[in-house]
Amino acid sequence: MTSEPGDPTLEELAVSAAAGDREALEQLLAEIQPHVRRICGRMLIYPEDAEEATQDALMLVATKIGSFGGRSKFTTWLHVVASNSARSTYRSLKRRAAERPTDELPHTPDPRTTSVIAGSRLDLMEALDVIGVDHPELVEPLVLRDVQQLDYQEIATVLGIPLGTVKSRIHSARHAVRPLLTIKD
Repeated sequence: MTSEPGDPTLEELAVSAAAGDREALEQLLAEIQPHVRRICGRMLIYPEDAEEATQDALMLVATKIGSFGGRSKFTTWLHVVASNSARSTYRSLKRRAAERPTDELPHTPDPRTTSVIAGSRLDLMEALDVIGVDHPELVEPLVLRDVQQLDYQEIATVLGIPLGTVKSRIHSARHAVRPLLTIKD
């Protein structure tokens, strides 16, 4: 997300796009696409899945830019949109896989194509789904902090909750996720 001297910043583009400027929206989408792809790629294992989530996130930005009120930085708002899109794509892929006949599914994971990092991402996505059932308020702060690496104040601003609540939710989420990520023999 680099620009030439005199070019509008992402914040300026976002404000213009939110006000209905179609040209600003087109420029904004072009500028953020690589960044959104990186955000989605942090959460999803396969490039095709991350690309699907990226396209969904860009569509959401295009249709929901009017809801960007400037309370937080645009990039913080974008992290939330992209993270939610990646989680939604994961749930959709999981649902589609469950609907396929079992004879189409591999019987055991192939260690040559499933890395430790990939496995841990799947475990985290599963854990987030599990805690999200009973405590959905814990998931987004944890993703924004531990996966997307936003600082606590940015999370508080974008979620519209006090800083102490953000810290408390992240602590509770880590506590809830930890046993779900413990290696089982």
